[in-house]
Amino acid sequence: MTPEYIIIHQQAQPHIAHVQLNRPKELNALNLQLMQELRDALKMLDEDENTRVIVLSGNEKAFAAGADIRQMAGKTAIDMFNTDQFSTWDAIKKIKTPMIAAVSGFALGGGCELAMLCDMIVASETARFGQPEIKIGVMPGAGGTQRLTRAVGKALAMEMVLTGRFITAAEARQAGLINSVVPQELYLQEAFRLAAVVAEMSPLAVKMAKEAVLRAFDSTLEEGLHFERKNFYLLFASDDQKEGMQAFIDKRTPVFTGK
Repeated sequence: MTPEYIIIHQQAQPHIAHVQLNRPKELNALNLQLMQELRDALKMLDEDENTRVIVLSGNEKAFAAGADIRQMAGKTAIDMFNTDQFSTWDAIKKIKTPMIAAVSGFALGGGCELAMLCDMIVASETARFGQPEIKIGVMPGAGGTQRLTRAVGKALAMEMVLTGRFITAAEARQAGLINSVVPQELYLQEAFRLAAVVAEMSPLAVKMAKEAVLRAFDSTLEEGLHFERKNFYLLFASDDQKEGMQAFIDKRTPVFTGK
């Protein structure tokens, strides 16, 4: 079925897919259907051998201005437990293909959490990041207290979560939340430029490297080093490792096949 709330450009550029959130009137508020459609699209692209990088965007006004409050306002705690809306987020976390968030305008609440679920973030100068859930009597529930703290540190995370203050793209860059800030007219172009660089690398090495970096947040240093070493050794079973090292010796550009 054709998704209602996202647009999929499967080969936006060679080896790069583009998924666009598409609820413009609601500033791309993340309702249950949109998140389910996004999960299904990302899983499909993750299984596509031709897709090496995924760019996720909204529009110039908003990446996503938060969760759909109207959908949640009347819920009870038991309703929320039974709905299990965060299972879609858990599935997205398991995507092996690198994901780059291209953010313009608002990335608030669930929108900020969704951007942080990606592996890198490119932002327009107009981007605003925030976790304003405290202003409506709740708190972040899709990783905002955890990923934000790991990205920017306790002091700034506490300020954003407890006051609901938005930070600018420049502040987000300085704090280490995002990778780069560019003029609004260039934010998608910059995201694709970064994606193209990653897409030139060995797909196997990229996926294993992503997995190892993420493991750093979920393990002790000793456990993380052991995991990193295991993936490093495993890549020596690949054709890409042989091609990459021989190309270096031959002083030529490697041609990676993902095998």
